[in-house]
Amino acid sequence: MQLNFVKMHGLGNDFVIIEAAAGQTLPDSETLKKLANRRTGIGFYQVLILEPPRQDGSDLYYRIFNADGDEVEQCGNGARCIAALIAGRQKSGSAELVMDSPGGLVRAKIRDDGMVSLNMGVPDFDPASLPFNTSGEAYVYPLQVAGSEVEIGAVSIGNPHAVLTVASVDTAPIDRLGPALETHPDFPRRTNVGFMEIKTPDQIRLRVHERGTGETRACGTGACAAVAVGRKHGKLAESVQVSLPGGNLQVDWSGPGEPIWMTGPAEKVYEGSFEL
Repeated sequence: MQLNFVKMHGLGNDFVIIEAAAGQTLPDSETLKKLANRRTGIGFYQVLILEPPRQDGSDLYYRIFNADGDEVEQCGNGARCIAALIAGRQKSGSAELVMDSPGGLVRAKIRDDGMVSLNMGVPDFDPASLPFNTSGEAYVYPLQVAGSEVEIGAVSIGNPHAVLTVASVDTAPIDRLGPALETHPDFPRRTNVGFMEIKTPDQIRLRVHERGTGETRACGTGACAAVAVGRKHGKLAESVQVSLPGGNLQVDWSGPGEPIWMTGPAEKVYEGSFEL
């Protein structure tokens, strides 16, 4: 059986997108890990499975699988790619979509210049939403990890994020702290880990160690998480440019109770098929 796919990327994070009919056989975890291999497979950061809508008012439902085969709740860069792919089939240059996912609804606007804006929902600072085992919501959380005590902010953007503020992302111990925080026992479903350097109130630099993947070129939900934590700490403005290794995202958040918006590019690379 052959499955068709589209390869896309958002700021260097690459995705294989598969459009699945109801009841269609899909790759299992071991097959996904083989396909993710960049030497012997297709190579990708995540697989995005598009399915028919599950609720009224949505255009589609998507599922997200990491390169290690695990299913996760949300991916901002992936959602931008899906929106750009679907909108690209329409005649008009701009479009709006409502996309459903395990992490909740995402509303997408494709601008005339091709950039994609996503409404990623309201940031949730309740530790139970990540989940994160702690006594209650706090400004910062001290954790013992990899022989050090660190202070993190914690927030869900449909998926879990721990955010550390660092003096410089160039010298931050990402290789040491990223994996250790991802698998810290207080995060029973693991977590993404962002390292944020604040340049000015409207500009930050960010590197992200992603759950099940390691450090990536860009992370859309990670950019939103960093801005949400920075705003909660009173250090960032409503509109922030987030500079990641793969390029820049724009994140806008007016404050508690309001949705957070992310804007950035999405590009199609090629189409292909593989034997399942």
